[in-house]
Amino acid sequence: MFSRSYTNLLDLANGNLSALDYAGSGGGGGGGRPPRPRRMQRTLTTPGTLADLDEELAGSVASDVQSSLASDRIIVVANTLPVRCERRPDGRGWAFSWDEDSLLLHLRDGLPEDMEVLYVGSLRADVPPADQDDVAQALLDRFRCVPAFLPRDVSDRFYHGFCKQTLWPLFHYMLPFTSDHGGRFDRSNWEAYVLANKLFSQRVIEVLNPEDDYIWIHDYHLLALPSFLRRRFNRLRIGFFLHSPFPSSELYRSLPVRDEILKSLLNCDLIGFHTFDYARHFLSCCSRMLGLEYQSKRGYIGLDYFGRTVGIKIMPVGINMVQLKSQLQLPDLEWRVAELRKQFAGKTVLLGVDDMDIFKGINLKILAFEQMLKIHPKWQGRAVLVQIANPRAGNGKDLEGLKAEIEQSCARINGQLGRPGYNPVELVNRTLSSVERMAYYTVAECVVVTAVRDGMNLTPYEYIVCRQGIPGLDGSGSDAPKRKSMLVVSEFIGCSPSLSGAIRVNPWNIDTTAEAMNESIALSDNEKQLRHEKHYRYVSTHDVAYWSKSYIHDLERSCRDHFRRRCWGIGLGFGFRVVALDRNFKKLTVDSIVADYKKSNSRVILLDYDGTLVPQTTINRTPNETVVNIMNALCADKKNVVFIVSGRGRVSLEKWFSSCPELGIAAEHGYFMRRTRDEQWQINNQCSEFGWMQMAEPVMNLYTEATDGSYIETKESALVWHHQDADPGFGSAQAKEMLDHLESVLANEPVSVKSGQHIVEVKPQGVNKGFVAEKILSMLTENKRQADFVLCIGDDRSDEDMFEGIADIMKRSIVDPETSLYACTVGQKPSKAKYYLDDTNDVLNMLEALADASEEVSSPEESEILSPWEEA
Repeated sequence: MFSRSYTNLLDLANGNLSALDYAGSGGGGGGGRPPRPRRMQRTLTTPGTLADLDEELAGSVASDVQSSLASDRIIVVANTLPVRCERRPDGRGWAFSWDEDSLLLHLRDGLPEDMEVLYVGSLRADVPPADQDDVAQALLDRFRCVPAFLPRDVSDRFYHGFCKQTLWPLFHYMLPFTSDHGGRFDRSNWEAYVLANKLFSQRVIEVLNPEDDYIWIHDYHLLALPSFLRRRFNRLRIGFFLHSPFPSSELYRSLPVRDEILKSLLNCDLIGFHTFDYARHFLSCCSRMLGLEYQSKRGYIGLDYFGRTVGIKIMPVGINMVQLKSQLQLPDLEWRVAELRKQFAGKTVLLGVDDMDIFKGINLKILAFEQMLKIHPKWQGRAVLVQIANPRAGNGKDLEGLKAEIEQSCARINGQLGRPGYNPVELVNRTLSSVERMAYYTVAECVVVTAVRDGMNLTPYEYIVCRQGIPGLDGSGSDAPKRKSMLVVSEFIGCSPSLSGAIRVNPWNIDTTAEAMNESIALSDNEKQLRHEKHYRYVSTHDVAYWSKSYIHDLERSCRDHFRRRCWGIGLGFGFRVVALDRNFKKLTVDSIVADYKKSNSRVILLDYDGTLVPQTTINRTPNETVVNIMNALCADKKNVVFIVSGRGRVSLEKWFSSCPELGIAAEHGYFMRRTRDEQWQINNQCSEFGWMQMAEPVMNLYTEATDGSYIETKESALVWHHQDADPGFGSAQAKEMLDHLESVLANEPVSVKSGQHIVEVKPQGVNKGFVAEKILSMLTENKRQADFVLCIGDDRSDEDMFEGIADIMKRSIVDPETSLYACTVGQKPSKAKYYLDDTNDVLNMLEALADASEEVSSPEESEILSPWEEA
């Protein structure tokens, strides 16, 4: 039976997963849910109750002790385990061995020696339900691996459906314009993807110690997993690394579940990418679709997400130098190299090593080589392109067509430009062993990678190490000639930025790629040696151990504040997120504030309008009858001074609250102020000349005309440029330009130019809500009516000035030493206020409780109390 939290995710998926339940057919090679007579043990390093982990609670980890990295454990989660699994020849039991080619296995080299590594993932073998418990126990005991067994229909729709037909093409810049060109979005495949991620999370939770473990999730198969884990444990330390490209926002936005995936990833503490381009695309998606902006500080990039900083890590993965060097010493490598040198004697070998894949650009490479031979006929008979095409599992129409096209091109080129004993293109259409592959690397003068889109292609790295070789292995001593190598790489692959000595090409441009091939083999030996040395220094120092060590270091740094802040989860499904706030920041309870309210004799209540008394989302901003009645009830208590402190103009506020005679209003952030309806408006600033508006407005008009979706709001005392409806990236860039422009133009004017959330505002200096709060409290002190209760409520950045101002008044004797101070923001978010209320309904309920309290304590003697503005 599925846990209750999954129901929320199904609601988000808008589908019915009853067909995918274990009770359905086709799972794991048999019908019905596989029995589990023995449950795999959990590994806990601190005392705890296993039952606590079984409750579907989104509670946080109850510990303030932060563990050191060296004593912790890391759980590596990926689609497949780094283990080979196959049934024994006699059919009795299973044989297991480490997959030495798996990146997950080698990342351990960069971790502290005493750090335990546990793997969670699926097996490539189809294990019958009857064997699953024995296999799981054997893998845990011998390999520290926890297998996730997916029902067969779920696995097919998860991997072959959503991963390979939707995510993989999209992340490689292929859109399904037709049904046979990429995979159209299929809701049932998405549901299977969510379910598979749910099953992975269950396996993680079974062995998880949430206080000490780090979770490192790998690749696009598990994009939904962070939400499941974060929902269960708010302070869990989660990292994610994407091993594929991340597409531009223009492509990613076409994904129907784009927001769900972004929000799930933002439940991680650190998100890793191979290149800045991939990270930039992700940040652009967060900005355009979720309205989140990133900041770069001291070399680290971070996204502020509900009080949590989600780190962005940019680090290309490397190769395993230890493994590769050991393979270079295998006994049969030397004779294989000798055989190849004999085969290609007198020839210059250019090498391509690629999977048979539509994104690898194999045919583009072959056509470019043909072009090189035609433009530079001196290489005919002397240059050979050896293309190793590793077959891929499956034979879709795309792969069959690609294979036929490549074979046709090879046959045509060899027929036109070949001669007896010489074929310009040698196509090796089979999977080579690692030793065979290294032998080809060793004899090749240049490796050519022309992928049109690829994540982290490690072929160039392996080639460089093989060309360096092992000193003395080939009979050479210290006086051996310097090694040399050349690379022609596509600018669309992840390793391209790190290979500064390579010749980068646009693989779609056949002519320039052909010229690059010619240049690579025509360069002087000295130039080839210098480029090789430069590449080898980088590859040998930035190996897989360096990559994993750097990533874990940054993950630890990103999680340092987990146990120093108060965290709680809000939202359902993929809308779930953790809000992290200062420990002193808490929800304002009605009972506590009413108790202090009743004890006080001189009260000041300062209220923002938009987002505080009326929701930001409403179109009609006129206050309803409830708001007006509450204002009048609070003002009727002569112990109260009530002010609306808003950025709105005085005309609209005066009109809306015309039925509130005792309500004070501070308009345009306090530039205009009046204490009651019958008073004249006062100007709280010495600046009465607005000639600067004639200077600022033309500048703002210039940017408004150039920025579609922006507009200017003209107030009596200020000009505000809004760009919330403009393109996010362009609007922000224009705002920065405008800010600099206006500061230059208005440098000698008594105004301040500030940027806010989607705005740039020009207003007189010294005008802010903090000044209003201080002035109202000072006026009461002058009338010998020092406030002993202050309530200040607001929801946006301009209200932070007010919160900051009243936090400092205790030190300046403006209020009574025993004053009850309540600075309260609306919404759970980081703020200078110490309290919060969830929304405008909470605000009105609390104000209504205060009004009721005034009526309860009112007495006949109160009629003799002087007005707050009358001197005592």
